[in-house]
Amino acid sequence: MSSTPIKIVPTSPQAEAAERLRAEAAIEPDPVPTAPATKETQIIAIYGKGGIGKSFTLSNLSYMMAQQGKKVLLIGCDPKSDTTSLLFGGRACPTIIETSAAKKNAGDSLQVGDVCFKRDGVFAMELGGPEVGRGCGGRGIIHGFETLEKLGFHDWGFDYVLLDFLGDVVCGGFGLPIARDMCQKVIIVGSNDLQSLYVANNVCSAVEYFQKLGGNVGVAGIVINKDDGTGEAAAFADAAGIPVLASIPADEDIRRKSANYEIVGIPGGRWGPLFEELGRNVADAPPRHPKALSQDGLLDLFKSEDVGRDIVLDPATLEDMCGTAVVEKPSLEVVYDKV
Repeated sequence: MSSTPIKIVPTSPQAEAAERLRAEAAIEPDPVPTAPATKETQIIAIYGKGGIGKSFTLSNLSYMMAQQGKKVLLIGCDPKSDTTSLLFGGRACPTIIETSAAKKNAGDSLQVGDVCFKRDGVFAMELGGPEVGRGCGGRGIIHGFETLEKLGFHDWGFDYVLLDFLGDVVCGGFGLPIARDMCQKVIIVGSNDLQSLYVANNVCSAVEYFQKLGGNVGVAGIVINKDDGTGEAAAFADAAGIPVLASIPADEDIRRKSANYEIVGIPGGRWGPLFEELGRNVADAPPRHPKALSQDGLLDLFKSEDVGRDIVLDPATLEDMCGTAVVEKPSLEVVYDKV
C-alpha cells in the first residue's frame, strides 16, 4: 500500500514577516468600555504637523495646568516618543510598547511605575511605536491603549488627560480618539505655513466626517505656535469656525530655552501669563463643529506668489512622455454595429 509523500514548502524570512504583518493587521481592537467613569475627566487629543511644536506646547501646558491645581496626565502617542522629552529635561521616557514586550519576555507583569513618571505634579508616559519597517505605527497606538486599559486607565482619577498625536496621518490608530469617541475634544497646534495648516484642515475634515456618522468629538480650537504675525493661521481658524486658544510668538528666548529642554510656562515667569491663559482656554473651550476648507480655500489664505496659485496646469501629451513623435496604432477593440 503506497502513500503520497507530504511536500514541505520552505518559507523565506520575507514571507514569514509578511504573514506576521497580515495577522497583526487582522486583529480587531478591543471594544470601547461602556461602564460609567469613576471621575469626570476631560480627555483632549492634540494634533499637529510633525515638528510644529506639539511637544513644546504640551509640556508647558501640562506643567502650568498642574501648577493651577489640576491633576494632569500627558500621554505621548507619537512613534518618535518625544512628547515628554522637554518635561523631563531631555531624558528619554521608557515606552509602554517596549517595556511591556520586555516584561512579557521575562515572564513579568507590567506595572504603572514601569511606564508612568512624575515631575512637579505632572504625570507623563509614552506609548511608543514599532521598530522602523517592522510594524504599523497606527496598530502600535491601538496596542498601547489596550495596555493602558489593562493598567486601569478608566479608573484613574485625573482632571485632564492630554494625548499628543501625530497629525500628518489621521487614519487607523492615529485617528482613534476621533473615530471612536475616545476624547471629548480636539486641539490643533499649527503655524502660519501651508503645510501645518494643511494638516490642521485634514484634522478638521476627519472630525467633520465622523460627526456626520454620529460621532461626538469636536474641535476646541487652535494654538498658533511660532507666530510671526502674518495671520494665515488666524484666518484659517476664522474660516474653519474654530477659536484661537493662544498665539505663542516666534521669540528667541522661547526658542533657546526649549532647545535646552527648559520649561517656560512657569507661574511668575516671563511666559507664565501666556500659558496660564492657554490652560484656562483649553479647559473651558467647548467642542465645535469645524468647517474644513477646500484645497483652493486653503490656498486663498496665502499670497499667490507664496503658494504658486498663478501657475497654470499644462497637460502632458503622449509625445512628451515618449520623447518622440508617436504613430497612432489601430485598436484591437471590436466595435459592433447597433442592431
